[in-house]
Amino acid sequence: MSGSTESLIAAISSGETRPRKEKIIRFIFLMIATGSIVTLALIVLFLVAEGIPIFKETSPYQFIFGKLWYPTSDPPDFGIFALIIASLLVTAVSSLISIPLGVLTALYLAEIARPKMREIIKPAVEMFASLPSVVIGFFGMVIVAPLLQDAFNLATGLNLFNASLMLAFMSVPTITSISEDAIFAVPRDLKEASFALGATHLETIVRVIIPASISGIATAVILGMSRAMGETMVVLMVAGGAAMIPSSLFDPVRPMPASIAAEMAEAPFRGDHYHALFATGIVLFLITLIFNIIAERISHRYRQVGEATL
Repeated sequence: MSGSTESLIAAISSGETRPRKEKIIRFIFLMIATGSIVTLALIVLFLVAEGIPIFKETSPYQFIFGKLWYPTSDPPDFGIFALIIASLLVTAVSSLISIPLGVLTALYLAEIARPKMREIIKPAVEMFASLPSVVIGFFGMVIVAPLLQDAFNLATGLNLFNASLMLAFMSVPTITSISEDAIFAVPRDLKEASFALGATHLETIVRVIIPASISGIATAVILGMSRAMGETMVVLMVAGGAAMIPSSLFDPVRPMPASIAAEMAEAPFRGDHYHALFATGIVLFLITLIFNIIAERISHRYRQVGEATL
């Protein structure tokens, strides 16, 4: 009797401590999540505190839509419209290259490639993702720029197209890896049911696999485009550095991250130039935030379409 009583007491005590442990673990995770949110909020507050003072010297409209960026002239010109256009164009052109290439590579690796070929291509793609951005920038400067200059008879090979091409190379591994995971997550039963109904492999990919994995593919595209939007070193090295609105793909440009990185070390502390660069960071942050909100809504809509299709 004593042995059974002791075991009963131990079971009751363990049952009492389990909810306590779960509460502690839940509290720890809550604190970690809260810490992330607080950190982001502090970064936003710091950006706003350091960027808002520039609007005492120039209006927000003139700052955003002004076409001249000469912060060291007398009087200085703080117009970042050309920088905004450059960032948007570089991201758009790189996405036109990276999204089809990344998604099609993921489909090939997940559904078409033989195991031996997959063992060769997949590590190569993942290794490419680990390359530092400065190495890709050097590749664009030393190899791609002279090729573009000779092929199209350009004054310089450091231009919008070169920057977009390098950013596309950086985004492809991210899009490929996440898209491939999403495609692999499609239940095998769906594929077998499609084959059992007489569908070909191509029809199964188009009508079953892609709709079922469209949410994960959309997430991969969002992450790839976000990396292109915020990349600094590559656009600083190969975009050409000209703060002007481009008239063609082969004009030099200066996206916002490149301008911040190139000029922050030379800007007098707490001067107008300094505050203008932080205000540029605020605009970049807002554009990225709006882009992510829109992309998340599109991803959610695709998720609903995929579920309805299946």
